[in-house]
Amino acid sequence: MTPAPTVGVTQYASLGELNRLVSDVCDLNSKLILLVGPSNGGKTRLLRQLGAKLSIEPLNVGQELGRRLAATPNNKRGFSASDMLREIADRERTEDPLLLDNIELLFEPSLKINPLDLVRRLAHSKRVVAVWPGELRGDRLIYADISHPEHRDYSRDGVVVLEI
Repeated sequence: MTPAPTVGVTQYASLGELNRLVSDVCDLNSKLILLVGPSNGGKTRLLRQLGAKLSIEPLNVGQELGRRLAATPNNKRGFSASDMLREIADRERTEDPLLLDNIELLFEPSLKINPLDLVRRLAHSKRVVAVWPGELRGDRLIYADISHPEHRDYSRDGVVVLEI
Protein backbone atom coordinates (compact mmCIF):
# COMPACT_ATOMS: atom_id res chain seq x y z
CA MET A 1 0.00 0.00 0.00
CA THR A 2 1.32 3.42 -0.93
CA PRO A 3 1.69 5.69 2.11
CA ALA A 4 -0.76 8.57 2.16
CA PRO A 5 0.77 11.89 1.23
CA THR A 6 0.98 14.44 3.99
CA VAL A 7 0.71 18.14 3.37
CA GLY A 8 1.38 20.83 5.91
CA VAL A 9 1.19 24.53 5.26
CA THR A 10 1.53 27.46 7.58
CA GLN A 11 -0.74 29.79 5.62
CA TYR A 12 -4.08 29.10 4.00
CA ALA A 13 -3.84 26.07 1.75
CA SER A 14 -4.53 26.89 -1.86
CA LEU A 15 -7.39 25.61 -3.93
CA GLY A 16 -4.85 24.34 -6.47
CA GLU A 17 -3.08 22.32 -3.78
CA LEU A 18 -6.35 20.76 -2.60
CA ASN A 19 -7.44 20.03 -6.17
CA ARG A 20 -4.10 18.27 -6.80
CA LEU A 21 -4.57 16.13 -3.69
CA VAL A 22 -8.09 15.17 -4.79
CA SER A 23 -6.58 13.87 -8.04
CA ASP A 24 -3.64 12.17 -6.29
CA VAL A 25 -5.74 10.09 -3.85
CA CYS A 26 -7.44 8.14 -6.66
CA ASP A 27 -4.81 5.40 -6.44
CA LEU A 28 -4.87 5.04 -2.65
CA ASN A 29 -6.86 2.44 -0.73
CA SER A 30 -8.46 5.15 1.41
CA LYS A 31 -9.31 8.20 -0.65
CA LEU A 32 -9.88 10.43 2.38
CA ILE A 33 -8.55 13.98 2.65
CA LEU A 34 -9.12 15.82 5.93
CA LEU A 35 -8.90 19.60 6.09
CA VAL A 36 -7.50 20.30 9.55
CA GLY A 37 -6.93 23.64 11.20
CA PRO A 38 -8.15 26.05 13.84
CA SER A 39 -11.77 27.09 14.15
CA ASN A 40 -12.54 29.89 11.67
CA GLY A 41 -9.27 29.09 9.90
CA GLY A 42 -10.70 28.77 6.40
CA LYS A 43 -11.47 25.04 6.14
CA THR A 44 -15.12 25.48 5.12
CA ARG A 45 -14.23 28.29 2.76
CA LEU A 46 -11.65 26.10 1.00
CA LEU A 47 -14.14 23.20 0.79
CA ARG A 48 -16.74 25.52 -0.75
CA GLN A 49 -14.19 26.84 -3.24
CA LEU A 50 -13.40 23.27 -4.28
CA GLY A 51 -17.13 22.57 -4.59
CA ALA A 52 -17.63 25.61 -6.79
CA LYS A 53 -14.69 24.62 -9.01
CA LEU A 54 -16.05 21.07 -9.41
CA SER A 55 -19.75 22.10 -9.49
CA ILE A 56 -20.46 20.02 -6.37
CA GLU A 57 -22.41 21.19 -3.35
CA PRO A 58 -20.67 20.31 -0.05
CA LEU A 59 -22.82 18.16 2.20
CA ASN A 60 -23.73 19.66 5.57
CA VAL A 61 -23.67 16.39 7.54
CA GLY A 62 -25.12 17.91 10.71
CA GLN A 63 -28.12 19.30 8.87
CA GLU A 64 -28.81 16.39 6.50
CA LEU A 65 -28.10 13.52 8.89
CA GLY A 66 -29.65 15.40 11.83
CA ARG A 67 -32.93 15.77 9.92
CA ARG A 68 -33.03 12.02 9.27
CA LEU A 69 -32.01 11.04 12.78
CA ALA A 70 -34.70 13.29 14.29
CA ALA A 71 -37.31 10.98 12.74
CA THR A 72 -35.56 7.89 14.15
CA PRO A 73 -36.29 6.52 17.65
CA ASN A 74 -33.46 7.28 20.10
CA ASN A 75 -32.62 3.62 20.65
CA LYS A 76 -32.07 3.04 16.89
CA ARG A 77 -30.08 6.17 16.02
CA GLY A 78 -26.65 4.65 16.56
CA PHE A 79 -27.44 1.71 14.30
CA SER A 80 -29.04 3.93 11.67
CA ALA A 81 -26.49 6.76 11.49
CA SER A 82 -23.89 4.94 9.40
CA ASP A 83 -26.50 3.51 7.01
CA MET A 84 -28.11 6.91 6.62
CA LEU A 85 -24.80 8.60 5.89
CA ARG A 86 -23.99 5.91 3.32
CA GLU A 87 -27.39 6.51 1.64
CA ILE A 88 -26.75 10.25 1.56
CA ALA A 89 -23.27 9.69 0.09
CA ASP A 90 -24.59 7.24 -2.52
CA ARG A 91 -26.86 9.95 -3.94
CA GLU A 92 -23.76 11.72 -5.24
CA ARG A 93 -22.17 10.75 -8.55
CA THR A 94 -19.48 8.13 -7.95
CA GLU A 95 -16.82 9.88 -10.01
CA ASP A 96 -17.20 13.13 -8.05
CA PRO A 97 -15.55 13.60 -4.67
CA LEU A 98 -17.87 13.71 -1.68
CA LEU A 99 -17.40 16.99 0.20
CA LEU A 100 -18.34 16.78 3.89
CA ASP A 101 -18.72 19.71 6.25
CA ASN A 102 -20.16 20.10 9.75
CA ILE A 103 -19.51 16.51 10.81
CA GLU A 104 -19.71 17.30 14.54
CA LEU A 105 -22.97 15.34 14.87
CA LEU A 106 -21.01 12.13 14.23
CA PHE A 107 -19.19 12.67 17.55
CA GLU A 108 -22.42 12.59 19.59
CA PRO A 109 -21.71 10.00 22.32
CA SER A 110 -25.25 8.57 22.20
CA LEU A 111 -24.67 7.42 18.61
CA LYS A 112 -21.82 5.16 19.76
CA ILE A 113 -20.03 5.31 16.41
CA ASN A 114 -16.45 5.98 15.38
CA PRO A 115 -16.69 9.11 13.19
CA LEU A 116 -13.28 8.75 11.57
CA ASP A 117 -13.87 5.09 10.77
CA LEU A 118 -17.26 5.90 9.28
CA VAL A 119 -15.80 8.58 7.00
CA ARG A 120 -12.87 6.27 6.11
CA ARG A 121 -15.33 3.58 5.01
CA LEU A 122 -17.03 6.08 2.71
CA ALA A 123 -13.60 6.86 1.25
CA HIS A 124 -12.93 3.28 0.15
CA SER A 125 -15.34 3.56 -2.75
CA LYS A 126 -15.03 7.26 -3.59
CA ARG A 127 -12.88 10.28 -2.90
CA VAL A 128 -13.94 12.15 0.23
CA VAL A 129 -12.83 15.59 1.37
CA ALA A 130 -13.99 16.38 4.91
CA VAL A 131 -13.54 19.28 7.26
CA TRP A 132 -12.10 17.88 10.51
CA PRO A 133 -13.59 19.86 13.42
CA GLY A 134 -10.63 19.21 15.69
CA GLU A 135 -6.90 19.54 15.45
CA LEU A 136 -3.77 17.66 14.47
CA ARG A 137 -1.24 17.06 17.27
CA GLY A 138 1.79 15.26 15.92
CA ASP A 139 0.35 12.22 14.17
CA ARG A 140 -2.94 12.30 16.14
CA LEU A 141 -6.31 13.70 15.08
CA ILE A 142 -7.96 15.15 18.18
CA TYR A 143 -11.57 16.18 18.67
CA ALA A 144 -12.52 18.09 21.85
CA ASP A 145 -10.61 18.38 25.11
CA ILE A 146 -9.85 15.22 27.04
CA SER A 147 -12.35 16.20 29.75
CA HIS A 148 -15.17 16.63 27.21
CA PRO A 149 -17.63 13.70 26.75
CA GLU A 150 -17.18 13.86 22.96
CA HIS A 151 -13.36 13.68 23.15
CA ARG A 152 -11.77 11.47 20.49
CA ASP A 153 -8.14 10.73 19.66
CA TYR A 154 -7.24 8.90 16.45
CA SER A 155 -4.13 8.01 14.52
CA ARG A 156 -3.92 9.79 11.19
CA ASP A 157 -2.64 6.62 9.49
CA GLY A 158 -4.20 6.12 6.08
CA VAL A 159 -5.55 9.65 5.94
CA VAL A 160 -4.27 12.49 3.78
CA VAL A 161 -4.17 15.59 5.98
CA LEU A 162 -4.12 19.10 4.59
CA GLU A 163 -3.35 21.55 7.38
CA ILE A 164 -4.98 24.93 7.03
